[in-house]
Amino acid sequence: MKKIKLLDKEFQLYIPYEKIRSVIEKIAQDMNRDLEGASPLFVCVLNGAFMFAADLFKRIEIPGAEITFVKMASYHGIHSSGTIRQLIGLNEAIEGRTVVVIEDIVDSGSTVEEILAQLAILKPQEVKIATLLSKPDAMIKKVNLDYVGLEIPNDFIVGYGLDYDGQGRNLIDIYSIVQ
Repeated sequence: MKKIKLLDKEFQLYIPYEKIRSVIEKIAQDMNRDLEGASPLFVCVLNGAFMFAADLFKRIEIPGAEITFVKMASYHGIHSSGTIRQLIGLNEAIEGRTVVVIEDIVDSGSTVEEILAQLAILKPQEVKIATLLSKPDAMIKKVNLDYVGLEIPNDFIVGYGLDYDGQGRNLIDIYSIVQ
């Protein structure tokens, strides 16, 4: 599909799945090299990162790797609310472990900053951030991203786990809003 309509907005094809898949392959290769010998805990940030996390985790070849999920929210409609809430917490012990946070997209950096603050209390050995997409022009918080799939402009996008008021997560490609 070249164009789709979700609720009251129109979107056009932006990143086809073939490109997404190749980016994930590269991130997985880098992680398999960088995290060799560790028993990392991957922390998928729901809801948006579930597709990225699933495709990425299938390619992780590190014995002892585990995955868990947290749910954070900051968006309402097509705009960030500016307020981060932890909805579902981390239940695993992470003290002394390597933790890899898996995000769908990092724009302002506020969600990542909040996750890092919450994880620091639990004393991990190290925390790495992996994001499929980054919007450097939207970044207002200073956060280090260890694995970045693609840098994109500050456009609103949907698909591949990303949504517009709950819709569009199921799309295999990523679409940008038509202005």
